[in-house]
Amino acid sequence: YKSLTKLNTLIKIFKAKSSSHLLLIFIIFGISGSLSVFVSGPIIKYLKIESLFSYYPIYFIFRVFIIFPVYQLVLIIVASIFGQYKYFLEFEKKLFKRFKFF
Repeated sequence: YKSLTKLNTLIKIFKAKSSSHLLLIFIIFGISGSLSVFVSGPIIKYLKIESLFSYYPIYFIFRVFIIFPVYQLVLIIVASIFGQYKYFLEFEKKLFKRFKFF
């Protein structure tokens, strides 16, 4: 019963329609995360971030600042491919409101 309760809790947190919808949401997050790190690599090389910051913690912070907007874009694209554009658009709106971007 505990695992079913945890699953129901996750469904409520993510506002999923079902357990299969929750699985699809997690798949989209996984693909988007991996793809955004992959795509940001060439951007970082193009901007020559590695040569600008020899101190790794500062390099890492700048890398996160580059990956974050790339991730937002990739998330919407991947969600659209899986037919979940509306769900993830609402997710992004909530995220930006929490960070007070809009």
